[in-house]
Amino acid sequence: MERRIMSTRSSINTAMLAGAVATALSSLASAAPLSQAEVKAAMDAGKEKCYGVALKGQNDCAAGPGTTCQATSTVDYQGNAWKFVDGGTCTTMELPGDRNGSPEPLTRDVPS
Repeated sequence: MERRIMSTRSSINTAMLAGAVATALSSLASAAPLSQAEVKAAMDAGKEKCYGVALKGQNDCAAGPGTTCQATSTVDYQGNAWKFVDGGTCTTMELPGDRNGSPEPLTRDVPS
């Protein structure tokens, strides 16, 4: 009985460790900077960079010092994080709290 309990615990611990490693690896993959080809493709498709419109963790790039890039914003509508949006819509997007997007980095909603 003791041996079976230890075996079950070992299997559970191994499964938990494997899940944690898989989660960490997928996080690293999504935090990679966009390639030049990806940026060019978005721009060619009529997209523009818009700061301050992304939800937490959903930015396409630029999220301030200490961040790696894509998916690294830590607050909603972080002013120094940008997301690709349809061309011509950045400054007219309706955001909570009378916020607007900007083609340039903003100082609002930047974590300290």
